[in-house]
Amino acid sequence: MGFEAIERGSVTTPRGFAASGVTAGLKRSGAPDMALIHSPSPAIVAGAFTANVVCAAPVQYDRDILAGSKTVHAVLVNSGNANACTGQTGLEDAATCATAAAKLLNIAPEEVLVSSTGRIGVPLPMDTMLAGIEAAAAALSDDAGLDVADAIMTTDTRPKSIAIAVELGGKTVHIGGTAKGAGMIAPKLRMQPPQATMLAYVTTDVAITKQALDAALGSSLDSSFNRITVDGDTSTNDTLLVLANGAAGNDEIDESRQDFAAFAGALEHVLGWLAKELVLDGEGVTRFVEVHVTGAKSDEDARQCAEAIANSALCKTAWFGADPNWGRILCAAGYSGIDFDPMKINLDYGDVPVMRNGADAGTPEADQVAAIDRREFRVGLDLGSGQGTFTVWTCDLTYEYVKINADYHT
Repeated sequence: MGFEAIERGSVTTPRGFAASGVTAGLKRSGAPDMALIHSPSPAIVAGAFTANVVCAAPVQYDRDILAGSKTVHAVLVNSGNANACTGQTGLEDAATCATAAAKLLNIAPEEVLVSSTGRIGVPLPMDTMLAGIEAAAAALSDDAGLDVADAIMTTDTRPKSIAIAVELGGKTVHIGGTAKGAGMIAPKLRMQPPQATMLAYVTTDVAITKQALDAALGSSLDSSFNRITVDGDTSTNDTLLVLANGAAGNDEIDESRQDFAAFAGALEHVLGWLAKELVLDGEGVTRFVEVHVTGAKSDEDARQCAEAIANSALCKTAWFGADPNWGRILCAAGYSGIDFDPMKINLDYGDVPVMRNGADAGTPEADQVAAIDRREFRVGLDLGSGQGTFTVWTCDLTYEYVKINADYHT
């Protein structure tokens, strides 16, 4: 894929986007907690949202906007309060925030999307929100994309931001992105239409049809955010939005054009990078683990098996201690609900053989420990039952994760 990484790239790297990140006062720490992304030109939008039935007010609001609106101009994001499980009041507050931002930007309320992240079950403090929206609108700048990455964080330890450039149809097109999320991470995002939270925002100056943007995002989900899990919990607020304003001036891309595959590949790279960064910065994480399952009867069986392993508390605690207790991996595969022959299993830690044909491969335990006693490693499980394959990115389970989530409110 021929693209160039942009140093200090962000959501304002693509042409025609401005942004801000300010302190509204939602966080007791005084850290930045409100962000605004703005395109003066209309932008088409593709979105994917949480599969959780208990979804937050901003998720419901944005779903309705995307179902009925062709273009948007802005995304407003607050951290420190999730506006989830807040009933009708929460829905009204989300609309009020969008209307306030729209008035300041001289656009229609339905041209503003909203997101929230933070504590669940607490109504938004609307006086604080409205003052913060004014501050965010006043601070808009075309070089403030990194401020967005700061302002959307909750238990994250560092901001995540990226931008790349790619040549399409003789024009240089940019894609910029930012994301947050450290716990309650197992997104299971669903396209719309065809506590801690995963939020991700991508901007691009590409000219592309709505159908092609939806297709590019949809095809990228399983190789990015839908393959990550920190703790197996799917949040009430998970949101992924991609805005394209066409400012690059390329010939409009549709699915029939050769440039579509190149754009889709570039978007997949940005989303994959952001997804991996979320796992690497997960709450208390000390190890990044790639669980790669092959030889299943179908890709869906491989996914089901990989997710069972990746979300197993016993596997995750073993990885934390660099304990090569591979019996836990086989146990999780066995209860995952898929069909396979245990006598055909091969298992590897990286390049180190652990099991062959359903039995111990004879590798010394010290070699197994060395293979997983590192910041990043791979668990490769071949079920020997078919051609299905899937990869999940996950992590260990540490004392620090328990501490963070034991006193999240107090």
